[in-house]
Amino acid sequence: MPDHISSVTEGLRTGSRALVWGVAAIGVILALAGALLFVTLPDADAFNRQVEQIFVANDALTNPTQLRLLEVLAQSGTAFTEVLTSYRMIIFILLVFASALMIAALVLLLTVVSQNRRMTEIRRAGIEVQSLRILRAENAVMLNDMVFTLTPAAIETLAVLAEARMDDDTLTGAQIESMISGKPEAECEEAAGATRIKRLRDAMGNALVSELLVRNISRKGYTLAVAKDALRVD
Repeated sequence: MPDHISSVTEGLRTGSRALVWGVAAIGVILALAGALLFVTLPDADAFNRQVEQIFVANDALTNPTQLRLLEVLAQSGTAFTEVLTSYRMIIFILLVFASALMIAALVLLLTVVSQNRRMTEIRRAGIEVQSLRILRAENAVMLNDMVFTLTPAAIETLAVLAEARMDDDTLTGAQIESMISGKPEAECEEAAGATRIKRLRDAMGNALVSELLVRNISRKGYTLAVAKDALRVD
């Protein structure tokens, strides 16, 4: 299996596992929060039981006003029970709604991450350098099926790198400047060659070239990351 396909497959598996564990964690957390909330809420009949105890403790009351007060307390207990029951239902609905939102947000986030990873892998595989043809007369370069029109200076820089790659050589910035300008290498500066490489990257697209075409090997120099048999200089 190609490396990029294996990487995408492994990324999808990792994303799926993260999704399952994330949903499970959200469910457990919300379930614990809901259970704790319902446990700490007072019992719906607690008020009624208190009123009942008041009736029992004051069974000798016969005054109409006192009896009316006890009736009001009883009615208040019934109303409190109904309100608390409705509050429990509202809390339950809000918890379910919060769970759905959090799970949807997690799924969306993981989907976006997975899609970005897949698009990156597909893009890298899709623009893999299979052929590179340099057309000096036309100041153009053909990279696979894509054609880039470059400046003469950028074409010369690319041609020098291509010829060095066909000889399995790595060029420093000073060597690149020397080969293009015709000056002795001792009179050329490393920065001048590095500037030519930067202009080449800017001309073809810095992200594309820096990642797939022109490589800077530490303490050695610049080279093309292209197979020798895929290079052609006209």
